[in-house]
Amino acid sequence: MANRAPPNDTGSTFNSTNDTAASELTAVVDELLNQLNTKFSSISSELLSKMDDMSRRLDNLEATVQTDGGKASGPSK
Repeated sequence: MANRAPPNDTGSTFNSTNDTAASELTAVVDELLNQLNTKFSSISSELLSKMDDMSRRLDNLEATVQTDGGKASGPSK
């Protein structure tokens, strides 16, 4: 009878380690993408809010200029 060595289990250990590393990497990438999505949404909302505010200010400025322009266009000397 030949002496048989126990089966080498390093292949399954390596695969298990690879699977764990891949799942950890996937979790980290998912978290990073979620953070980027949250930041993008926040910045987008802030930008739209500021643009709306600028639009209102420009409308007010235009109305003021038109009102003051009508008063200034009186008889010239």
